[in-house]
Amino acid sequence: MLLYYILSAIAGAVIALAIYIAVSRAASKGRAAAIIEKAELEGENIKQQKILQAKEKFIQLKSEHDQKCNQRNNELRDRENNIKNRENQLNQQAQELNKKQHDLDSQRGQVNAQKAVLEAKMEEAEVLRAQANRQLETIAGMSAQDAKNMLVENMKAEARTEAQAYINETMDEARLNAAKEAKRIVINTIQRTATETAIENAVTTFPIDNDEVKGRIIGREGRNIRALEAATGVEIVVDDTPDAILISAFDPVRREVARLSLHQLVIDGRIHPARIEEVVAKVSKQLEEEILETGKRTCIDLGIHGLNIELVRMIGRMKYRSSYGQNLLQHSREVANICAIMASELGLNPKLAKRAGLLHDIGKVSEEEPELPHALLGAKLAEQYKERPEICNCIGAHHEEMEMTTIYAPLVLVGDAISGARPGARREVIESYIKRLKGMEDLAASYPGVTKSYAIQAGRELRVIVGADEVSDDQAARLSTDIAQRIQDEMTYPGQVKITVIRETRSVAIAK
Repeated sequence: MLLYYILSAIAGAVIALAIYIAVSRAASKGRAAAIIEKAELEGENIKQQKILQAKEKFIQLKSEHDQKCNQRNNELRDRENNIKNRENQLNQQAQELNKKQHDLDSQRGQVNAQKAVLEAKMEEAEVLRAQANRQLETIAGMSAQDAKNMLVENMKAEARTEAQAYINETMDEARLNAAKEAKRIVINTIQRTATETAIENAVTTFPIDNDEVKGRIIGREGRNIRALEAATGVEIVVDDTPDAILISAFDPVRREVARLSLHQLVIDGRIHPARIEEVVAKVSKQLEEEILETGKRTCIDLGIHGLNIELVRMIGRMKYRSSYGQNLLQHSREVANICAIMASELGLNPKLAKRAGLLHDIGKVSEEEPELPHALLGAKLAEQYKERPEICNCIGAHHEEMEMTTIYAPLVLVGDAISGARPGARREVIESYIKRLKGMEDLAASYPGVTKSYAIQAGRELRVIVGADEVSDDQAARLSTDIAQRIQDEMTYPGQVKITVIRETRSVAIAK
């Protein structure tokens, strides 16, 4: 029984083990199938994702490729259009050149035809002249050479007679003027006690602190100096001179405007072409006010009242003018005082004499009718501004260019001679130099379209500024040639004169 139970237990255990093994195998197969199925699903998902990513990448690459292709096609199209435009321009230029060549050929043919006609007419005229000469020789009974010799001998005899008459007249005039010249020498000797002498000066020195300021004044590639020279009409000389810049110009007013402008620009620190033009315009206006103030102070100092404001302004301008190197304002003040003293000694009105002496040279500071002598121009201005007839006559007659009709006129003449004829008072070299430079500027300014003209570098260069809306580039080139030819034909000057025509275009708009 025990064995039976044991065997039964063993058999039951074996059966149970078999069932367990069978069940375990079935469960493992199920899990494996589930795992495989899950792996297949995940693999399929990954596959789909990769396919989508590949499609997106392909689409992106294709889009970029299409964009590059379109851009390249546009560039090629633009280049093709530019080439076509250039080809059209070249064709147009070629047509214009052909047309000009055809016109030149036509003109050349016309000129040749006219030349042939002219030569034929000249030959005909030569034949007619020969016939006329032969007829004249027949009528006169002498050859053309005999008539020519007779005419030359007659002209020589007439020239000798006229020369001898001129010599005799000159000798008589020298004898008559001997006493007058002796008196002038005596007056010069008396006036040797004068203290002031003329100084020939055409340069102003502008002090600077250091080379940094000098560099700022020069500007990038010299643009600041060029702008200052164009605005003021002076020449700015920047060299190795320490702590100084030279301002060169024959006109003292221009030098003063340039000096004051530089002073303001250096103090302000903003130095550029636009600022330079603004400061120069402002300084020019201030200088005009200072000129008027100088004229008023002079009239007050001399006790002269009731002058027209324009005459007062002209008196102020005398401060910046010179006559043969002598300051014109100082000369006029001297003449006024001399005339007043002489009038008092003679029992005349000293105030009237002083007024005439102060105004006698106002014609030198006026820009109206420069072809008139300054004495006649001064008399005309005085009459225009309601001065008394005696004053006008004194002004116009102080160089004996007008008949003296008042007793004060000889006083002004003598006062002017005393002030100007004393030793050291005047220098004739600087005056002729200034007249020559002023003549150059006036010659250039007479052309249409010229806005400004400046003679610089001691008259070796003439700078002409023209309006861009009135003068073209070709006209500017012709203008420089025409001015050079006129200066060569009409003026006397040493060395060479360089004519520079400047044409500048400016476009200005205002944003509101």
